[in-house]
Amino acid sequence: MNLPTVSSLLVLFAFLLGTGAVHAVEYVSVSESSAILYDAPSTKAKKLFVVNRYMPFEQIVTLDGWVKVRDRSGGLYWVEQHALSNKRYVFALLPMVDIRAEPDLAATRLFQVRQQIALEYLESTGTGWIKVRHQDGDVGYVRTTEVWGG
Repeated sequence: MNLPTVSSLLVLFAFLLGTGAVHAVEYVSVSESSAILYDAPSTKAKKLFVVNRYMPFEQIVTLDGWVKVRDRSGGLYWVEQHALSNKRYVFALLPMVDIRAEPDLAATRLFQVRQQIALEYLESTGTGWIKVRHQDGDVGYVRTTEVWGG
């Protein structure tokens, strides 16, 4: 039996990257005051839910002015592309989430937010924390496990 060489594995990986088989998760957020989620990419399709501004979704595919999105529970929906923005927001998942001065549990707690409060995603630290901004302008760090959309 022949085992694949490192070079052949690198070629395969490069091919997969080129075909889109390997990609980063892309998030979008509702940019309008509200958006309707449909079961198909048409305004004549069944309306399933109405969601508020800043609601984050994972973007799955874009098709003729429509975006198929996934919510935090794994549900798949269609939303009109004009209702979405690439400006990212995250939603607090727990009843109360601490926002810290530094990406560390021992850091000073700057403020807390309640569940479902939107925070603007600023950047990832790469250590399980993200830098966020509250709507009042306060900036701090939150653990990625405590929010959806980051």
